[in-house]
Amino acid sequence: MTTLPTEAPRAAETAALTAPPTGTPRPRRRRRPLRTTSWYVTALFISSVMVVPLLWMITIGLKSGSAVFEIPPRLLPREFTWSNFVKGPEAIQFPRLLLNSTIITVLSVLGGVMTAMMAGYALARLRFPGRKVWFYLFVGSMLLPGVVGLIPLFQLYKSIGWYDTWLPLIVPAFFGGNPLFIFLARQYFLAIPYSIDEAAKIDGAGHFRIFTQVMLPLTRPAWITMSILAFQASWNDFLNPLVYLYSADKWPLSVGMAQFVSPFAGQTPNWSYYMATNLLYMLPPLIIFFAAQRYFIQGLGSLGSTTQK
Repeated sequence: MTTLPTEAPRAAETAALTAPPTGTPRPRRRRRPLRTTSWYVTALFISSVMVVPLLWMITIGLKSGSAVFEIPPRLLPREFTWSNFVKGPEAIQFPRLLLNSTIITVLSVLGGVMTAMMAGYALARLRFPGRKVWFYLFVGSMLLPGVVGLIPLFQLYKSIGWYDTWLPLIVPAFFGGNPLFIFLARQYFLAIPYSIDEAAKIDGAGHFRIFTQVMLPLTRPAWITMSILAFQASWNDFLNPLVYLYSADKWPLSVGMAQFVSPFAGQTPNWSYYMATNLLYMLPPLIIFFAAQRYFIQGLGSLGSTTQK
């Protein structure tokens, strides 16, 4: 059977119409299923390492004292013992310790963030002799561990009558106690164009007004990030209150939680009470973090892109 000569041009025309036009980008290849699956498995493993201990803590907090040591252990308790969240805090006077922690933490956060922002503004926006030297001193002090000055500071605070008071835990924050916050504040202020300062000065604003009404709103992610970090550090601080505070009625929750273990030298602590109270102790930092996590992520994410303008 012979092919008509007109069929060859028609076949070529059809192939030309169905072929993709030249110059158009080719569709991207789909990700390999094995690579995508490996990423999901890795993320699931990392998440489980962090979530499983929290779930186990919740489980123990809901179990009775005898059910904690069951073998094999049960992830879900047979009976939920909600009274642990009442009897556990009562064993350590939780409301009193919560008030102490709140006062110490709030004042420490206010002092630390405020002085860090003021120091960062001075190092970034003002021109004075020795500005870089002071900045290098602040950065270099971050290399020293905190325990290096523990004994000299204890002797100092004891000699001036601050022992067994909250002053050693609060007052240092009002003098730029955290050099990391000063470094973060300086980097954010450097990212703001100097034309904003010049425009404010033309309108008659001084440095105090520029700092409070112009710079602080522009650097909101920075000081919110500092506030979260400072709150977590002060709320979970155990060493300093243990060293400087002797009276039990002045302890914060971080030290008061140790009462579940230390008095029981010859018997097993009540781990159900301990875990239930520990969950209540963890709630304030978690609430603050989830409420301000958008600014926290924005603050850390924009830090690497700050450049002087």
